[in-house]
Parts: sequence; structure tokens; C-alpha cells
Amino acid sequence: MEQIKITMEIPVLALRGINIFPEMVMHFDVKREKSIEALEYAMERNQIVFLVAQKEAHLEEPNAKEDLYEQGTITKIKQLIKLPKNIVRVLVVGEKRGSIVSILQEEPFIMADIELLEEEELLMDDVQKNALLGMAREVIEEFGRINTKFAKEAIDKIMLIEDISKLGDAIGYNLITSLDNKQSLLSKNDPIVRLKLAITILNAEIEIAKIKKDINDQVKLKIDKNQKEYFLREQIKVIQNELGDGQGSEEEIDEYLRRAKEIKSTKEVADRIQKEIGRLKKIPAGSAEGAVSRNYIEWLLDMPWEYKTEESTDLERAEAILAEDHYGLEKVKERVLEHLAVRKLSNKTDSPIICLVGPPGTGKTSIAKSIARALNRKYSRISLGGVRDEAEIRGHRKTYVGAMPGRIAHALKYAGTNNPLILLDEVDKMSSDLRGDPSAALLEVLDTEQNSKFRDHFIEVPIDLSDVLFIATANSVRNIPRPLLDRLELIEVTSYTENEKLHIAKKYLIPKQKEKHGITCEQLAITDGAISTIINEYTREAGVRSLERKFGEICRKVAKQIMVLNNGDVKLTDKGVKAFLGTPLYRFDKASEKPQVGIAKGLAWTEVGGDTLSIEVNVMNGTGKFELTGQLGDVMKESARAAVSYIRSIS
Repeated sequence: MEQIKITMEIPVLALRGINIFPEMVMHFDVKREKSIEALEYAMERNQIVFLVAQKEAHLEEPNAKEDLYEQGTITKIKQLIKLPKNIVRVLVVGEKRGSIVSILQEEPFIMADIELLEEEELLMDDVQKNALLGMAREVIEEFGRINTKFAKEAIDKIMLIEDISKLGDAIGYNLITSLDNKQSLLSKNDPIVRLKLAITILNAEIEIAKIKKDINDQVKLKIDKNQKEYFLREQIKVIQNELGDGQGSEEEIDEYLRRAKEIKSTKEVADRIQKEIGRLKKIPAGSAEGAVSRNYIEWLLDMPWEYKTEESTDLERAEAILAEDHYGLEKVKERVLEHLAVRKLSNKTDSPIICLVGPPGTGKTSIAKSIARALNRKYSRISLGGVRDEAEIRGHRKTYVGAMPGRIAHALKYAGTNNPLILLDEVDKMSSDLRGDPSAALLEVLDTEQNSKFRDHFIEVPIDLSDVLFIATANSVRNIPRPLLDRLELIEVTSYTENEKLHIAKKYLIPKQKEKHGITCEQLAITDGAISTIINEYTREAGVRSLERKFGEICRKVAKQIMVLNNGDVKLTDKGVKAFLGTPLYRFDKASEKPQVGIAKGLAWTEVGGDTLSIEVNVMNGTGKFELTGQLGDVMKESARAAVSYIRSIS
């Protein structure tokens, strides 16, 4: 190679996105005026030009001091061809590394003082050299095997290079694509450091290439799979259309998607609906699994996830409604009004869990409806009498044939809102067996700390019950499990007194039965005395159900009398009750005017109040055995035995 004497002043040509190494040949096109001026200046003198890369390739007019790298390559122009549109094609060969010392001018082209960078001496023996060359060749070979865009002949030609300096430059120029990495290699004057850096960069390129190959393989596999699925789906569509099933299935899916967009729900519910619809698309038409999936989607779409009615907090309105619907039950009414007052003051959504305990027929179930109306809540009733399966509350898992959600989910769907009043009727009538204990399932439902995430086995996504107002009813607390009882706020609904029954009959029962049987007030009038007679002599109960049935019986007889005898306007007094209802069923024992030997008076309690008992004692010849007759309770038996013991002690 001809030794070229390098002067200090060399024209500079800025390259965009490329650079050149010593002893490498490169051609490129030049269009910028400054670059053409620099080439013409060099051609008029020694054909030497300094090529250096721009830091930012997109700059049209780079600043020589700020936008160019310092290290570049001193090259010699071998060929220069002018092309149309003021383009010049240049062929150059790299000579030596160089570095910009200072910029002498920027117009009409860049001229700079260039420092020649001599390579450092190679300080290694042949063993170390061969080891480094062997390592480099292994990396180059693996690189060529993974990157198929490089020709095998080019890879083989590079691997034949024995000179460490030339091998590092050849790797940088031919195999490395990143301009930053190329520039890093160009700036290294030590050939050993340069080759080691080239090996490091190639290893990184190999790892990147492996990752790209894996990604490409996965993408190709996915594309092939998608194409296969698309082909199969199109075949299924054709078959379904031939059978007349395809159009309906597509319309059904579209309807589900439309409804899914319209409902208000949590993200978890929305994701589950979309997932299940996607699953339904893959299920063949007519499949039993498809019916299960459709049922599940319908339930998810029908549940009132975030829809609620606005609760009324008007105390006067609520009090008026409760008074209109029910006479008495003051404790229950007072508790409802307290709840409304607290709700209005604190604006909190916590709802009490009330349990109404009392005898049958005292209005526990009907008052719950009135409470719902007073609070402007939807009403839903769950009858728990005879329930013995835990799945009745939590639902069955979808894997079972005929699986359905539990009664809580049914009640919410029926109500159409997530803040209804749900009546748990006859909560003391539940029982347990080998299928589970339903009262244990109610523990989560009635726990205000847990029921915001209630999970139905069928629905599978959390259901928020925190806004639901639960009211339970029971005839006795003795059959309610202790953990469940601990979650309930007990309100005792006591038996009605005679006076209360009289008001209830006049205000509610008699008008209701008259309307039911089509009888007007003029056709039938019942006096207070007749009502009291019916209460005392024909019914003896805590509630008013039997009393209502007696009024119904009277209305039927009056209706028959009107139709058969054409005789109306009946006024029923206490004397005429027997003609309609027959012989009295109950009577009150008359108190003895004078005390009698052998007869004592006792008191007994019943669900309708108290009563007197006449206890007769008879003494006869015999063995002295003590006998008790009649249906006596344990307390009465103990009292009798105590009396006998007392007599014996003083006789």
C-alpha cells in the first residue's frame, strides 16, 4: 500500500447512518452541497477526505462542532461519478483512523485539523492470539448460522482473516448493524480491545437474534393456528347454515354482546361475561354444554350488579304507610323509623338484620312487605321452611346436571335491584342432613362484614349483599343455631290482645273479606259485640288468621243468602253469631262464688294470655298411691307433688 503523507488540513464529509473502517471499500451517494464541495476540493488535490458519522442521521445541516463524532476514517477517493438530479456517487477506500482536533471552517464545506491515530502495539503471544481468534470465529460462525440474511460466503471470508486488527474491523464493518456499536469499535485503537468488544457485541446480537427467532416462530405458529381455526370456523358456519342453526347462533351471540355492553357491573363480572361468550362461540350448536353456557350467561346478564333503587328516608311517609297497613306492632315500626333516621343523618348504607319472633298469624310476613313499601325498596321473599340443603342458599356448581343459582341470587334477580328487602321466612324451620347445613350458609349472607363478597357456587363471581335489607321471621328462637342467632337483631312480636284484634278486624279483616266476596257495607254489618264474641268463643289464637277465616265463612253464608233468598242487609250481633258459625268452640269457666272443699283454682298461661284451672282432689280407700290425671305440664305436676308432701308432713 502506497504511503500517503497526511496533511493537517483535510476536508470533512459527514455521513448519515453509516461509517467506514480502515482498509474497507465503500460506495455511497452524495447530494448535499457541502459534501459535493468537499469532494471536489479533495479531487483537485490529493483525493484524501475524512469521513465521519453524524450523531443524528436526520439532520440536513449538521453543526461540525456538536453534531459529528470525533473519530472517523481517513479515506482515499477511488471513483467519483456524477448522476442526474445533482447526485454524486463516490467510491472510497479506508486508510487510517483519525480524530478531529479542531474545525477550521464550515463554509463552503467543512475543513478540519485531523490527528492520525496509530494502532497500539499487539502485546500477546501466539497462544493467546490463537485463542482469541478461535473464540472470535466460533462467535462469527454462530452469528452466521442464526442470521440467515448474511451470505455464507461472506461469513467464511471473514473467518479466514488471521490479523486481529483486520478481523475486528471486518466484523464491525460487515456484521454489526448498529451505528453506535460501529462507532465504538472505530474509536478503539488497541486491536485486542477492539476484537474483544466485537465479540461482545456479536454475542449480544446473537441473543437478540435468538429472541427474534423465537418470537417469529411463535407468531408464525399463532398465524398458522389462527388460519386453521378460521378455516374450521368457516366450515362450521357453512354446516350450521345448511342445518339452519348458524344464523340463530350468531344473532344470539350478538344479542349477548349488546346486552353485555349495556349492563352496569364490576370489571370482574364484565370480564367473566366476555370470557363465557367467547367460550360459547367455540361450542358446537346443539351441544349440552352450550345450553349450560347459555344459562350461565343469561344469569350473569340478568343479575342487578350495580342497579339500585333510591331508598326513601321520609319518616312521616314511612310512619303513615306502616300505620295504614298494620295496627299495633309498635316495636317493629319504631325500629324501622330508627333505621331511617340513622340513615338520613349518617348517610351510611349499613342495613340492620332484623328477626321478627312471634306466634303464627301475628303479621310478621305482611309487615315486611309494608316495610319494603315504606322504604321504597323492592320486596323478595325466601321461604326457608323445610330447607335442608346448603346448595339451596349458595347454589349448585355448574358441573352438576340442572345446576341453578341459590335462593339469594334468585331473590336478587326477581327484585331486579341490588338493594331490595329480602324476607327470610321461617328461619327456624331449617334442618340439616348429610348434604350440609343451610343455616351455616346463611352465616356469610347475614354477616355485614362479609356479605359484600358473597359467592354463589353457580354465579362464581362475588355478589354484593351489603345494601340488602334482610328481615327474618321465626316462631321460636330455640331452633335457631347459636352462631346464626348471634347475627340477628331480635324483635318480639307478641300476641294480639282482644282490643287489638277488634281494631284489626274492623279496619282490615272485615273490609278485605267483604271485597273478596263482593259484599257491600249495606249488605253486611257486624257489630263490635259480634266481633268480640267471635274472638272469644270461636277463635283462640295469638294471631288473626282463624279470625279472618271466620269472617270469610260469615261472608260466604251472607252471599248465599243474598243469591238464594234475595235477602240482604244483614246486621250481625253477638246473639246472631251462633246462627252463622254454630256452637261456640271455646268458653270461659265461671268462677265459683264460694270456696269448696277439695277444689282449688290455678292459673295457666297460653299464647293468647292466661286462663283459670279448676283442680279437684279426691280421697278414697286404697294403698295410698298418688295419681295425676289430665294433660298437666311439669310445673303443675311438681306443684301437686309438693302439695301432697306438705299434707303428709303436717298430718
